[in-house]
Amino acid sequence: MNCGDYTYIWQADDWPNLRYDLAALAKSLADVSRAQGVLLGRLADVGVLLRNEATLAALTADVVKTSEIEGERLDVGSVRSSIARRLGVDIGALAPIDRHIEGVVDMVLDATANCYAPVTCERMFGWHAALFPTGYSGLSRIGVGGWRDDMHGPMQVVSGPIGRQRVHFEAPPADRLEREMARLIAWLNAPAHEPGLIRAGIGHLWFVTVHPFDDGNGRIARAIGDLLLARADNSPQRFFSLSAQIQRETNAYYAILEQTQKGSLDITEWLGWFLGVLHRAIGLAQETLDAVLAKARFWQRWGSVSLNARQSKLLNRLLDGFEGKLTSAKWAAIAKCSPDTALRDISDLLAKGLLKKSDAGGRATSYELAGPVDA
Repeated sequence: MNCGDYTYIWQADDWPNLRYDLAALAKSLADVSRAQGVLLGRLADVGVLLRNEATLAALTADVVKTSEIEGERLDVGSVRSSIARRLGVDIGALAPIDRHIEGVVDMVLDATANCYAPVTCERMFGWHAALFPTGYSGLSRIGVGGWRDDMHGPMQVVSGPIGRQRVHFEAPPADRLEREMARLIAWLNAPAHEPGLIRAGIGHLWFVTVHPFDDGNGRIARAIGDLLLARADNSPQRFFSLSAQIQRETNAYYAILEQTQKGSLDITEWLGWFLGVLHRAIGLAQETLDAVLAKARFWQRWGSVSLNARQSKLLNRLLDGFEGKLTSAKWAAIAKCSPDTALRDISDLLAKGLLKKSDAGGRATSYELAGPVDA
C-alpha cells in the first residue's frame, strides 16, 4: 500500500495555509449562532442544578460517542458515574469505573473545563497516555505519550480485508512531526483571527491531517474541536455534544475528511459540513434539555412518594433513557438484588402508579414509566 496517485493537502507547497470562503459560510454561521442563542436562553431560565444535569448528559454523550466512532463501546453508566463525580452531581449509587473510562473522561473534561489553558506537547501527550493507560491499543503495543515514529511504515488510514485494503489517507512522515505540531500548537495558542466556530473546524481538520500519534488521533482531534468550541462559546460548560452527532453521521464524516484531505487547501466544503453537523448537535441538545426538564417535573410530581434506593435508581435509569426493555431479571441485575426482591419493588411501583406493564410483546413481562414523564 502507498499514497497511490493522490496528492494530499499536507503535500501542497503552501500547506498549512488553509483557505475558505467566509461569504459562502455566512448563513451556516448565522444559523448555528441563532441555535446556540436559543439553547442558552432556555438554559438561563432553568437554574444551576438542571444546567448541571444538561452538562452531565452532554459530556456523557461526548465521551461515549467519541469512542464509538472508533469502534469502541464504553459502558454508559460507568461514564456517567465518572463525570457526575467530577462535576459534583448527585445521581445516586455510582457504577464501577475502570481506568480506561477514567482516561477518556480526563481528556474530554480537561479539553473543555480547561479550555483557556495553553495547548502544549505535554498536554497532548497526557491526553494520549490517558486514552491508552496500558500502552496497548487492542492487542498491539503502541508508543504512548509521544509522537509516532513510523517504525512499521507510514501512517495510513485503511479499510477492507488484508490483501485488498484501500488507503483512504496517508499522514505526513514522522520526521516532519516536530515541525508540523509546533506550527499547529502555535496557531492554537495565538489570538484568533477567524470566527470561533470556523476555528474549531480548522483545528479539528488540521490535527487529524497531521495524525501525530500511533492511535487515538480521531478522539484527540474531536477534543481539540471541543476545546475551541468552548473558547468560541466563552464558556467551559458544555450543553451539546458534537461527537454524538458525528457518530450519527459517521459515514459522511469519513467521506468528507477523505475528500478534503485529497483536495486543495480550500476547505470551505469541510467547514460547511462541520457547521451543519454542529447545528444538528445543538438541535439534539434541545431534545436532551427537554428530557432533563421532564425528569425534573417527574420528581416534582412523585418526590413525596416513599421509595427505596433500588426503586429510585431504576426510575432514574428509565428517565435517562433505558436501552431495551426493563424486565424483573434486568431489575435484579442492575439493582444487585434477588429476583423476589425485584418483583416486590416492581409490584410496589405498579401499585403506586409510577410503573405500568408495557404493551410490547415478548417472553418476559416488561415495564415502563406510567404516563408521560412530564405530566
